[in-house]
Amino acid sequence: MKNVCKISIHIVKYLLTLFLCWSFISCQSEIKPDKPLEIALQSENINIKRVMDSLANYPLQIKFSRVERKNGAVSFKDYDFKVDATRYFYPASTVKFPIAILALSKLNTLDHMDRNTPLYIEGDTLETTIKKEIEKIFAVSDNAANNRLFEFLGQDYINGELEKILDGPVRISHRLSTPDSDEITSKPLIIYLNDSTTTLLKGSINTSATPLVLKDIEKGLGYIEDDSLMHGGFDFSLKNYYPIETQHEFLKKVMFPDLFVTSEKLNLSKEQIAFVQHAMSTLPKKLGYNSEVFYDGYCKFFMYGDTKEDIPEHIKIYNKVGDAYGTLTDCAYIHDTKNDIEFLLTATILVNKNEIFNDNIYEYDEIGLPFLAELGRELYQYELNRKR
Repeated sequence: MKNVCKISIHIVKYLLTLFLCWSFISCQSEIKPDKPLEIALQSENINIKRVMDSLANYPLQIKFSRVERKNGAVSFKDYDFKVDATRYFYPASTVKFPIAILALSKLNTLDHMDRNTPLYIEGDTLETTIKKEIEKIFAVSDNAANNRLFEFLGQDYINGELEKILDGPVRISHRLSTPDSDEITSKPLIIYLNDSTTTLLKGSINTSATPLVLKDIEKGLGYIEDDSLMHGGFDFSLKNYYPIETQHEFLKKVMFPDLFVTSEKLNLSKEQIAFVQHAMSTLPKKLGYNSEVFYDGYCKFFMYGDTKEDIPEHIKIYNKVGDAYGTLTDCAYIHDTKNDIEFLLTATILVNKNEIFNDNIYEYDEIGLPFLAELGRELYQYELNRKR
């Protein structure tokens, strides 16, 4: 009888061990792999699916970084989709972001100027300040504001300084949406020292751009020039170049400057960084723009680019967008202060179905903005579910 009991106990122990092993394996199998970007791009939502089902027609690059905080330390977990610095896309207005930063940085080298100093560009009719131009750049992506800062800096200064602070390739060669955009002589600035005294900040003569040698540097089947259709690829080799990886890493430096060693840091004070961050997140209506025209999502492509609804107060988006030549790009740090969610997302997509450039026929509203908005929503929802 004792032997029978011993055998029964061994059997029970054996079965219990099997049960525990099975339970562990079962639990492990229920843990979903952490692939936020992959899962977001597998969405059945039509705004995602029609792009993913036709990637050959919609060249796409995406970089996503989760912000992780533990015991007071901050780190990033990065995910990529088709990120390739050797494959060219036109960065459009995203170049305004580093230009704004460099304008503030240059002010720190001048004794007689700060961002509130009144000034105007020689030949311009607008009296303004560096502060106002930076605010316009982020709130409504004002091209003239960018070009004023461009004159203040000049191409050689821009590219020389970006080489020091950026971790990836970049080349800024021209102004935006203006005749003679690639003129190498920058204009002087007239600066007000007080109400009645001005001084001149001389312009500069800069180096002409050399052609870029990259994949897809010529795009499409044709382009419009002087109201005529020209056959053959549109050549972007003398245009600005600011790839996804470079944009994304620069955003990290601006939003998390304390994470970088002295040699990698921006030449800005904490107060200047705070000003830039505030400008990046300020909605147009806060600066007095007509909210019917410049709605909340006007320059916030992720999550809200396809809607005119107000962005909730607890959703803060610090970003810079660009759209031109059929290319839409957004580089953003998104922070939900209520649910403690934060991530960085940079993406670019080309939507030019007829493959003709300069004809102003692009699928921004039909394809591009809905995709970027839904991509932002899918990743936000993934992070929200993960937190819960």
